[in-house]
Amino acid sequence: MALKTVFLHPPSFDGFDGGAGARYQAKREVRSFWYPTWLAQPAALVPGSRLIDAPTDGLALEQVMPRVQDADLVIMHTSSPSFASDARVAQHLKDANPRMMVGLVGAKVAVDPEGSLEGAPAVDFVCREEFDYTCLEVSQGKPLSDIAGLCYRGADGRAVRTPPRAAIENMDELPWVSPVYQRDLTVENYFIGYLKHPYVSFYTGRGCKSRCTFCLWPQTVGGHRYRVRSPANVIEEVAWIQKSMPQVREIFFDDDTFTDLLPRAEEIARGLGKLGVTWSCNAKANVPYDTLKVMRDNGLRLLLVGYETGSDQILRNIKKGMRTDFARRFTRDCRELGITIHGTFILGLPGETRETIEQTIRFAKEINPHTIQVSLAAPYPGTELYREAVANSWLSNPDPSQLVDSSGTQLIPLSYPHLKADEIYHALERFYKSFYFRPGKIFELVAEMATSWEMTRRRLREGVEFMRFLNRHAA
Repeated sequence: MALKTVFLHPPSFDGFDGGAGARYQAKREVRSFWYPTWLAQPAALVPGSRLIDAPTDGLALEQVMPRVQDADLVIMHTSSPSFASDARVAQHLKDANPRMMVGLVGAKVAVDPEGSLEGAPAVDFVCREEFDYTCLEVSQGKPLSDIAGLCYRGADGRAVRTPPRAAIENMDELPWVSPVYQRDLTVENYFIGYLKHPYVSFYTGRGCKSRCTFCLWPQTVGGHRYRVRSPANVIEEVAWIQKSMPQVREIFFDDDTFTDLLPRAEEIARGLGKLGVTWSCNAKANVPYDTLKVMRDNGLRLLLVGYETGSDQILRNIKKGMRTDFARRFTRDCRELGITIHGTFILGLPGETRETIEQTIRFAKEINPHTIQVSLAAPYPGTELYREAVANSWLSNPDPSQLVDSSGTQLIPLSYPHLKADEIYHALERFYKSFYFRPGKIFELVAEMATSWEMTRRRLREGVEFMRFLNRHAA
């Protein structure tokens, strides 16, 4: 018998973006939310299901409960930082409806299924590997013992593992997530500072060929093979968004590295060019000029680029497969073509010193992306960075929940003999101030504000939030 199913991104810290679209599960400097794409995908598979994104909609637990308490099955996304809170939500659900089945998905439970069940007594099962069809089969009422990719609580209370689930090879067989967004979410509630508002993001493929030691999704759920949807399938979904969600001003492709397959990226770009849409994507700083031009000529506005550091040695340490001279050339090409860059950087990676921190700050100012995000190295369980940190006793606190503080803001759990966590933590403030409080950068952002009253209001709001963040961070 089919189960009445709700997919829930549960209430958490105010402003905390722990959804699977968030590369860092934390409260950011400026209020921002990615779409809960990894929950929307199984929701698109399960007939009659609903998706609730509590943090983005500002829903407290008492507001969520009436919407879910009559469900037969609730599947929640969880993360290492939010797990304890999510376990409490599961307990509330079970107390309100003891017959309800509760499951968890996400990288945290994928890498530690037994420990997750032990730490969340109200949870009946957790999903391992890629969980779309696992969720579908649970919702169909199949016995848990017959469903691949699960770890469930047996009759004696002990955790039982079923055989692993194979990765999805034909990505076109998955239904689109955009209709779920339109049906269940408030598109206008999703903000990302460097994207036009409102925006829509989704995946055109899963997995990443790169081996970055810190990156969570390829090492836990997505894998290191880039499995992709056909260009025609991607273009058709964008055309559907264009027709059915006319308020959307930008499409963002959230693939770990959309430019991993250059001919495919160019083919999709040409199809998008015919639609006349504005779009952006994640990219590595090694895309050749000719491909950049094809994408720019067909509606590409912005690239989100993980530079990470200005130190070539640290790039080698984290297996980035990139050099700073490549990144400089790529950035010059983008500037020449008029492609905006949002650059991301990480402080505290293996090999970090006081000197490399200053080197990275100088590098960021030299290449001068339009906007930046500076994160603190987060050793998520399941990553090579986490294993390396444990092996070398770099973790000041081995509890993965300590990746954020009591408000959901990032902490730095890594500490080195030559560089303590506190120094890394406060270098973030210096990085941001050094980059943004330059006359040239201030003029650039003011000029952008002058383009429209909407942009002025938005940047002023973000500016206030950013200054409050810096003040809290310095405290």
